[in-house]
Amino acid sequence: MQRRSPHRDASARAEAAPGPLRAGHRDDLRARVSSPPALDLCGVKCPLSWAKARVRLEGLPRGAQLDLVLDDPQGARDIPRAAEAAGHHVVEVAHETDVWRIRIEV
Repeated sequence: MQRRSPHRDASARAEAAPGPLRAGHRDDLRARVSSPPALDLCGVKCPLSWAKARVRLEGLPRGAQLDLVLDDPQGARDIPRAAEAAGHHVVEVAHETDVWRIRIEV
């Protein structure tokens, strides 16, 4: 009969544990909970990018936020204006390397 290592059993239990109970995954869970959902619009040109964003925003409750990620400079200029005109609040516009991240609150 083969003896099992107690450390091996503990690591197997940790791997099988769901979500936040797994060691090292709490920070990931907090990041997912605190970050608004994102809509990847890379490769989508304006005005289609705004149309897709508007549909997603209409499905969110008041006060919710949505991050838009896009690589179209025209969309980066036009979407914040269109969002404000539609009654939404533009929380942030950030330009990262080749993409823009626009956070909009419903």
